[in-house]
Amino acid sequence: MNTKNSKRLITVSGNLPRPGQKNPAVIVLTQPKRFGIDIADYMAAVRAAENVDFPRRYKLYDLYSDILLDTHLSSVIEKRRNAVLCADIRFTRDGKPDDTINEQIKSPWFNRLVADIIDSRFWGFTLCQFYRNGPWADYDLIPRKHVDPIRRLILRHQTDITGIPWDNYTDLLFAGNPDDLGLLAKAAPWVIYKRNTTGDWAQFSEIFGMPIQEYIYDSDDEESRRRAMLDAAQAGSLAQFFHAKDTELRLTEAGNKTGSADVYERLCERCNNEISKLILGNTLTTEAADKGTQALGTVHKKVEDKLALADRKYVLDVLNYDMADIFARLGIDTAAGEFVFPEKKDIDPATKISVLTQLRNSFSLPVSDDYLYAEFGIEKPADYKKVKRQQQQEKEQYQRLLQRQGDPVGPQGPDGSKTGNSRDAIHRVSEPGRSDAQNKTKTSRDAIHRVSEQSGQNALAPFGATRRGLRRILNALRRFFAPARSKAGGTDLKW
Repeated sequence: MNTKNSKRLITVSGNLPRPGQKNPAVIVLTQPKRFGIDIADYMAAVRAAENVDFPRRYKLYDLYSDILLDTHLSSVIEKRRNAVLCADIRFTRDGKPDDTINEQIKSPWFNRLVADIIDSRFWGFTLCQFYRNGPWADYDLIPRKHVDPIRRLILRHQTDITGIPWDNYTDLLFAGNPDDLGLLAKAAPWVIYKRNTTGDWAQFSEIFGMPIQEYIYDSDDEESRRRAMLDAAQAGSLAQFFHAKDTELRLTEAGNKTGSADVYERLCERCNNEISKLILGNTLTTEAADKGTQALGTVHKKVEDKLALADRKYVLDVLNYDMADIFARLGIDTAAGEFVFPEKKDIDPATKISVLTQLRNSFSLPVSDDYLYAEFGIEKPADYKKVKRQQQQEKEQYQRLLQRQGDPVGPQGPDGSKTGNSRDAIHRVSEPGRSDAQNKTKTSRDAIHRVSEQSGQNALAPFGATRRGLRRILNALRRFFAPARSKAGGTDLKW
């Protein structure tokens, strides 16, 4: 097992040793070459990297370091990387979290490791060397310019064609494909085209976007020429032209300045769109389009989510398979367990409340109060138990009150709903001395009264409603039915 001071570590430095460095450097770093890169440099770098016998990638990786300064490319890469970094990783054994290993997962080195594993998608590969740093595990990222992934060599200088086999070192993790040049190889041409176009656009705006100062002086009057130049120096930084009266100055401008500027803008926009499609699989989640709609944006977001899911599975494969032996040598027991991304459903609070309400009303599923407090971020009151006891006492008192006053509808069924014999109800409202029509009308109205009372009790009982509130609802229902007139005499029927 490697430690921080082990001699089997791959040490890195420049031409001068780093402070505190004891062992000689295995890798000697060289400053990357930036700027002044065109398509010819890109093609030469790709050919050198794809050389069959002696592949050299340092030119290509210098180019990668340069194009990563592009704001759009770096932002979409960061967005894809954060889709994995912001998701929690847990180690479970037999379906239960292992607190010992999860403590290592929470440490900074593990977050860096996940980011470097994702970067193998962009650079083609990642090579790390692990060691023990006190109670924590840690690792060093081997500079990619000094690694030959096809022949599995560690290069001392980036221009070397031979090196040390990396099998001489222990606890090395390789993630990626040896022949893969990464997504940055596909993004580089668009960044180069956009950079050159932006430079031309800036020059175009500088020349044709500002007025030009023209100074005319007599050919034989040198004093006039000096005064004109002095006035121009005090006027500002606009473009200036000095010429004599007997000479002619012509400025040939573009026929359509606005159209020429649009050409540069459309080309830059196309380059950004191609980069977005390459890294994120879509364009509408990064920039708004004239023809973009909410439905189309939702479709593009689903494509981006699929890429994030594929990246997560890729990280889990590396951790669960390629890292298993390294974890064991570091003293981290991952046997009979696995790294997982706990799936967390993203539901807005309004939809969540609707789902909980349906579960309670339709399926009678009880929901824990502690879950509701934690889910909606509500602070639990200090006298929570006291309030719950009071609510329970009020509910029981209300039920006893209803039992003492008698149940007008009937006993409760097995599901808690009110039941009763409809024939007995009709029989009770029939009174001697009344006609059949009057008894029938009396029966119908009394049935409506009882159903309304039952509905009011069932709807308001959970909220601690009193009988006064129920009485108000029933009175409103009685006023809703207007007096009916008889067919024979045309007088109002008495209910």
